[in-house]
Amino acid sequence: MGLMDYLKTQLLDIIQWEDDSRDTISWRFPDLDKEIKRGAQLIVRESQAAQFVYVGQFGDTFGPGKHTLVTENIPVLSTLKGWKYGFESPFKADVYYVNTRLFTGNKWGTSNPIMLRDADFGIVRARAFGTYDFKVVDVKTFLKEVAGTDAHFRLEEFQDTMRSRLVSAFTDALASSKVPVLDIATRYTELGDALLPVLNPILAAKYGLELGSFIVENVSVPPEVEQAIDKRSSMAAIGNLNDYVKLQFAESLGKDRGGSGAAGSAAELAMGFGLAGQLMNQPGGILGAPQGTQAAAPAAGPVGGGAGALPELLSPAEVAQKLGVTEADVLASLAEGSLKGKKIGSAWRITRTALEDFLKS
Repeated sequence: MGLMDYLKTQLLDIIQWEDDSRDTISWRFPDLDKEIKRGAQLIVRESQAAQFVYVGQFGDTFGPGKHTLVTENIPVLSTLKGWKYGFESPFKADVYYVNTRLFTGNKWGTSNPIMLRDADFGIVRARAFGTYDFKVVDVKTFLKEVAGTDAHFRLEEFQDTMRSRLVSAFTDALASSKVPVLDIATRYTELGDALLPVLNPILAAKYGLELGSFIVENVSVPPEVEQAIDKRSSMAAIGNLNDYVKLQFAESLGKDRGGSGAAGSAAELAMGFGLAGQLMNQPGGILGAPQGTQAAAPAAGPVGGGAGALPELLSPAEVAQKLGVTEADVLASLAEGSLKGKKIGSAWRITRTALEDFLKS
């Protein structure tokens, strides 16, 4: 091998990055300790940018295209080198390629629940997750603050940092928005779009990045809150709670046979056909004497008689069992005042007379 052939092997005449990966953000061209000759060809493909670094200082940045490396094309690097005659001889510099395409489908999510003050449920804990897209918009800032001197910087190396930054901003936005938990599902798009102008200036200044989209896919609450939401939906579907309780009571009488003899069977049939109101207003009916006749109550005995009889004071659970509804339904009626009761400490008690009045209303 002659001297000229040897020198050619020590010089770089073509610099390019043929990237076929989907997760590489930046890549340093391996010069193998070779120098770049004057007039070398720098090839930058679409969605790429090439950044020259000389002795730790940023030089020129090249966009897509085929560039011939001469003094006129790289004035900043010429100034950094301080050569009187520019690039008339070979030189050494690091060349970093940065992928400027949009990186899509990156996942984010809250590692801990977000504490929210909700108008419907008080203080609730919510979790959220979704996806985001981003791209590099400032090559020098990205290399300086994120990739550094990493020869092959991949997406996974930066995902945790991005996720924590995005989750922090989303948490602040959701907590300050005061959007009710029940309405969040209708505002996923609104929340995501509202965060872009908040996050992008921060990300551009700190990391040289920009979000293309920020998507909220789901905001979930603990199981007990979901159960409360389901119960509220059921009550809304039922409509008039009084009519529902009476219907449940009539059905329960139809199922619970054999406890009150012939009179009880007649009462069950009557209630089953929606005639409860007439029986309740008759003296000596299945619920005892008419309202206001205190002396007749002991003679008539408790409701239904026998083992299924109602005592004078009932707990919400006992009322719920007799009416064939849930205890939550009874508590809701007590809270709204349609069923009269007395709260002793933290417990409710309902008199037999109050239950009769409720069923008559």
